[in-house]
Amino acid sequence: MRQTYPNMPVSPPGRIEKRPGFPDSRGQVILTAIINEHFVTGEPVGSKVLANRFANVSGLSSATIRNVMSELEELGMLEQPHTSAGRIPTDKGYRFYVDNLLGVLSISDDDLDRIDRVYGTKDHLPSDTPDRLMERTSRLLSALSNNVGIVVSPSLANDRLQHIEFVNLSDNRILVVLVASPNIVHNKIIRLKMTFTKEDLERTANYLNAEFVGKSLAEIRAEIMVLMHQEKTLFDKLLQTAVILCSQSIEDDEDRLGEVFVDGTSNILTKGDFADLERLRELLLTIGEKSRLMQILTECIGAAAAASGDISVIIGGENRTPSLQNCALISAPYRIGNSTAIGTLSVLGPTRIEYGRMMSIVSYVAKMLEQMMATDISEN
Repeated sequence: MRQTYPNMPVSPPGRIEKRPGFPDSRGQVILTAIINEHFVTGEPVGSKVLANRFANVSGLSSATIRNVMSELEELGMLEQPHTSAGRIPTDKGYRFYVDNLLGVLSISDDDLDRIDRVYGTKDHLPSDTPDRLMERTSRLLSALSNNVGIVVSPSLANDRLQHIEFVNLSDNRILVVLVASPNIVHNKIIRLKMTFTKEDLERTANYLNAEFVGKSLAEIRAEIMVLMHQEKTLFDKLLQTAVILCSQSIEDDEDRLGEVFVDGTSNILTKGDFADLERLRELLLTIGEKSRLMQILTECIGAAAAASGDISVIIGGENRTPSLQNCALISAPYRIGNSTAIGTLSVLGPTRIEYGRMMSIVSYVAKMLEQMMATDISEN
């Protein structure tokens, strides 16, 4: 079914104001129409197609539309991919569209119903853990977008300690069981160069649980380092053990950045936008490397956006990672309870994506995830 756009803005008659480097109001109409048409068809858009589509709306002839398309091409917002007369949006065109032409974002009733089926009382189980909710959320984002849904948990280093245990395994390996606020369980096996007895581990866990609940592992390690310089008592070995175990528990990059839940990678294979097999291979490798993916998402959100809760839209060549330079990455931050640690959820797809709808969905789902996490905290 072909999409129609009955509410497209129409250029006013008479003089059209124009700023240097920006399309005038008529150019904005045509740019929006091309972006919408290209999303539906995936093909270059010609002036005759637009003239037929908007003959009764815009009153613009094919020749006029062709001239406007040439102006948009000169501005770098359209390009001609091959010898056909059609044009497709460039990264610059998409950026102008996202920043200036989307207007007030809203979420459709159909999308709301699908989200409510995942987060509503019918499907949401009280026993769902935060990890389970994040996994469900990545699947939801993938299903709604028909692209890749990604959820990154707040980092282990910044998680607030609720309870910690150390279990002695063989070959100087120790299982770290960290329960972070709110009830997020992390299990990690660390390997040490020295041996600790069961009693050493129990004393250290009891000490951490008694003295440092509510603080992050990074803060705990820093505070213990200060205590070690101040204390010259029988607790020296205990403090040293605590520093070693805390340091090893957050040593890896993945631990510092958080856990990642990815769903819908196979959707990429259905997109004609990724016909270049070598670029597709590199993209799939990037998605598969969780630590790299988490770093990319963390950088995309940034401190300012995370603090304000703003949505982030990275388009094509704006991505610093080469394998993502024909992709759009739409992300929003979220928090779990009163934690200061920031998680991220994202939709990753081609630059030919429904920007307005995806931005609305990502923003709304981020708020819903926060609410569901808060509900779980109050119930536990």
